[in-house]
Amino acid sequence: MRKMRKLSFKRREEHRTDYKARLNILKGGNKRLIVRKSNKYILAQIAESKEGQDKILCEATTMEFKDKIKELKSLKNIFIAYNLGKLIAKKATALGIKEAIVDIGINRSTKGSRIYAVLNGAIDGGLKIPHNEKNFPSKERLNGEHIKPEIKNKIKDLVK
Repeated sequence: MRKMRKLSFKRREEHRTDYKARLNILKGGNKRLIVRKSNKYILAQIAESKEGQDKILCEATTMEFKDKIKELKSLKNIFIAYNLGKLIAKKATALGIKEAIVDIGINRSTKGSRIYAVLNGAIDGGLKIPHNEKNFPSKERLNGEHIKPEIKNKIKDLVK
């Protein structure tokens, strides 16, 4: 008699989904702040899950900054990520969303990373999200001390 091989989930094999972590997040029933990063951009979404189906309520990407400010060269630094968090919080509060939990997917949780910059921006923007402040980047990086002042002011104007 031949032994049957257990089929695994396709997204797990591709290292795209951690189903155990996803199940724990979904059991809470809260809205999620989903943060994903690619080689060029950062994406933030507010989603809720009903019966295993995710519904995106609002989203913001760093491409929105690039469309408005042509001088931008990098769309994935900590200052841009922080302002992306503020932008998603602004959009979420306009829809009446006041709290969420963070979902970083399969990204590594690294102290001071861009993911925590987005989280910090969302909290400063008015969302209530459980967090630990020791993971946030330094205030100098969040305030964009390394960015040209004229570009920094344009980005801050977009978020207001």
